[in-house]
Amino acid sequence: MNLKMIMAFVADDKTETVLEAAREAGCTGATVITSVRGEGLVPEKTFLGLDLSAQRDVLLFLVAAPRAREILETISIAGRFDEEPGTGIAIQIEIEDAVGLKTQEETLIQEIEESL
Repeated sequence: MNLKMIMAFVADDKTETVLEAAREAGCTGATVITSVRGEGLVPEKTFLGLDLSAQRDVLLFLVAAPRAREILETISIAGRFDEEPGTGIAIQIEIEDAVGLKTQEETLIQEIEESL
């Protein structure tokens, strides 16, 4: 099966918006890792030792490779990654193999066949 993983690092207030957009674009599921911390070019400021940075979430999507770019662009637009600094980034990674996808396998295979 030809798969890619999309990893999106998003501001926590954008998580639901990005998840909904991914689902509408064809994602069959997601894993959400909450309350992570990230830093950009400039380290976040603190006040009396308290971190003032907003919480981030990591969203993991395993998708059919032919649909990956479309899904990546869709979540970027939904999350406003290019319009609002600090809202998030997303990447895609080649997946060599995966197990545990029995419930999603039929849908993923159908998506791959439709793209051929």
